[in-house]
Amino acid sequence: MPNRTVFGIRATARVAMKHKATARVAMKHRATARVAMKHRATARVAPTQSTMRHLTSILLLGFCANLFSQNPHGTALKYDCAACHSPAGWEIMADEWERETLVIPEDRVGVPVKTKRFSHEQTDFALTGRHKGVDCRSCHETLVFEEAQTTCISCHTDLHQMTVGDDCARCHTTQHWLVDNITALHQENGFPLLGVHAVVDCRRCHLSETDIRFDRIGNDCINCHFEEYTATTMPNHTAAGYSTNCEDCHDVAGSGWLWSGGGANHLFFPLTGGHQINDCAQCHVGENFMNTPTDCFACHQSDFQATTSPDHEAGNFPTDCKVCHSTDPGWNATDFSQHDQLYFPIFSGKHDGEWNECTDCHTTPGNFALFSCIECHEHDNPGDLANKHDEVSGYSYTSSACYSCHPRGE
Repeated sequence: MPNRTVFGIRATARVAMKHKATARVAMKHRATARVAMKHRATARVAPTQSTMRHLTSILLLGFCANLFSQNPHGTALKYDCAACHSPAGWEIMADEWERETLVIPEDRVGVPVKTKRFSHEQTDFALTGRHKGVDCRSCHETLVFEEAQTTCISCHTDLHQMTVGDDCARCHTTQHWLVDNITALHQENGFPLLGVHAVVDCRRCHLSETDIRFDRIGNDCINCHFEEYTATTMPNHTAAGYSTNCEDCHDVAGSGWLWSGGGANHLFFPLTGGHQINDCAQCHVGENFMNTPTDCFACHQSDFQATTSPDHEAGNFPTDCKVCHSTDPGWNATDFSQHDQLYFPIFSGKHDGEWNECTDCHTTPGNFALFSCIECHEHDNPGDLANKHDEVSGYSYTSSACYSCHPRGE
């Protein structure tokens, strides 16, 4: 039965002819050797300097010719012929390839071992994945193996037309051409696929004449969403001069374009408490998103004027709502700590925790300039207070008199 070769590899006619030529060269060398022997015999009889120089030249030429004429694979391949071939012939037997000894030499338990036989692992291009099953001649077009290039692009046609570089290994493996790390690739490229971007068809963003040409489109939102930006009328983004960076107002990780308090960059006016609304028009009247005032009174003037308990206008209350209120719904007065410095300590000192409502001390409806000290706790007994102040000149049982002597509540 004829010898089998893997992947159809056989010694080509050219190789056979080279080896025949090598045989002829060897015969010439043997003839040269016989001539040299005759010269040596002559030299024994009457050696001269001229004869010795001639003999040396012949030997050197013969040695060099023998050295370079026997290896059709170039000078870089330093292996002995027996590393691949056998005395039976120049063909590489199929059983050698079936054991993959020319690819990854292994011992009996399948562990790679060091060997004197040729292994592609010992080159700059290890054979992995589909490369193991490729016909050698697909990469090695000549018998000088070192002429084969190791770059992907030297063997594989760039179907992406240089839009993603020439390093196939950046996206593909030697197992197959499928790409299963698209998310990681976009992350490395500076555009993580968040929200809807993670499931959108690649062709929605990468527009080209083929489905596998990925021209760079930039990482800015407006590069893809310019039409949505200009087509939006509620509110009109173009007229309002909105930022073209969609992330300023929209949540990239969200499922749509709906604006939400948590997803918008509204840090210039934090949307907390009662301000967490989804209807922009409640504050931005007439689609005016550029000149909307940020002071409390601009939006809450009607609330301020309608309040009667206490009457904010009559009491000459400040129009800065946050002086007394927080943004929590309900308008509950949570803090007016300025009262301690401006008027009388009620959040510190002896009166801290002794009151519940402003009207506990400001008993005259609508007039917070007036206050009472004698209508609460131990001060509501005139006789008892008179006895305590019998040595105080000009003592009178009035709130103004209390305040004149005890302005800090001491």
